Amino acid sequence: MLFNSLIFLFAFLPLVLGIYFLLQNKLRNIFLLVASLVFYAWGEGDMVVIMIFSICLNYVFGLLINTEFPLNNHFRKKWGGVMLLIGIAINLSILIYYKYFTFILNNLHSLDFEFSISEDTILLPIGISFFTFQSISYLVDVYRKTVPAQKNLLDLGLYISLFPQLIAGPIVRYEDIYKEIKSRTVDREGFSEGILKFIRGLAKKVIIANNVGLIADKAFAIPAADLGTSVSWVAIICYSLQIYFDFSGYSDMAIGLGRMFGFNIKENFMHPYKSTSVKEFWRRWHISLSTWFRDYLYIPLGGSRGSKLRTYINLIIVFFITGLWHGASWSFVVWGLFHGSFLLIERSFKIQLPVYLRFLNHLYLLLVVLIGWVLFRSDTLEYAIQFIGHLFDFSSGVDNYVLVYLNYYTLLIIFLGILFSMPVRERIKKMGFKWNFLNSHILTYLIHIGLFVYTIFELLQSNYNPFIYFRF
Repeated sequence: MLFNSLIFLFAFLPLVLGIYFLLQNKLRNIFLLVASLVFYAWGEGDMVVIMIFSICLNYVFGLLINTEFPLNNHFRKKWGGVMLLIGIAINLSILIYYKYFTFILNNLHSLDFEFSISEDTILLPIGISFFTFQSISYLVDVYRKTVPAQKNLLDLGLYISLFPQLIAGPIVRYEDIYKEIKSRTVDREGFSEGILKFIRGLAKKVIIANNVGLIADKAFAIPAADLGTSVSWVAIICYSLQIYFDFSGYSDMAIGLGRMFGFNIKENFMHPYKSTSVKEFWRRWHISLSTWFRDYLYIPLGGSRGSKLRTYINLIIVFFITGLWHGASWSFVVWGLFHGSFLLIERSFKIQLPVYLRFLNHLYLLLVVLIGWVLFRSDTLEYAIQFIGHLFDFSSGVDNYVLVYLNYYTLLIIFLGILFSMPVRERIKKMGFKWNFLNSHILTYLIHIGLFVYTIFELLQSNYNPFIYFRF
């Protein structure tokens, strides 16, 4: 079940909200846990068993890590460390089996290794990377004593399976939410802000991401040999807008839903395309993932505390795993290393441009990100390399039918996508309009109601409504 499906918007969400607010506070967590498991099972069926197993596994290991012995502190730390390593190893083993096992076998087969293992397709549970990383962060934080171990199985289950952020993030840390799991309130202002945030995210996904995504899909379906420069640029610009508005739209919907139920989930995107460096881009793009890798991988590896070479090795490791996290494909790995290599270049060569040339920093970042998205979107490295070549060879191409999709409406959508990838709303607020009508809540609500109605029309008239995180 997806947030942008009619059954979620007009059946599941109203029903869950209605029952939730009718229940006493002590029953709300249990109900929300059941609703979250139903939400997951709706599309994943038997895969919900993996979710339940993950909940039980991490509940047990959280308690084991936190176990106190009437012995010396050295033994306690050693015991906790061993339990942490075992817990992380089991979590990663589950993730590796479902997400990477076939990928590993295929690569071993290409090296002429033979196996007597069934070639049946292993189904990938949606969102497994997200809830696995959440579980690992919980265990690590319990070990570090940043948070207490959760002694209530149902409350930990709610943290791991909470449906707003279950299938597409953000990756919510236990330390940011455990107090709200125990006790939270929902006031009118917070609930209203949640609804508005959800509507904006829904509009991002349906109005912008879906429309430009259709063009990108048509273009990337063309054989690389038939691509021309114009089609290639249209394709990658559209895909860059699709993945941003799709991903940030889902995050906004998750944050909005969380607020409706009293949870304050942190922002996950901060206008990354306005960045002027790869380092800044990763501070603004998928913030929950980049900070997770910083705190649970980069810093434990030593961060930038050692030699320059050690720092570079740590960064390469992080970006190698960042790429692999996104999918079991060498294209994702190369995409991660591509970004990591530019981060190393930026750390090695700091060029201070005069003010009137600062726009070149922005152009540099956009070019790096756009080329990176070719690697991310392409099914094979061979296709990606040919595609990137067509961006700069100024060829006319053989198959240009995709250009017929560039009508007045789609051009308007592309323009709006580029416009709203910048902090337009923030700048309007800073302009300080004095007119009461423009500042009124009534206008805000009317705009959002209009957005919601138009979004529903888009959903009704189009069969194109993809979920692009199936590999995550």
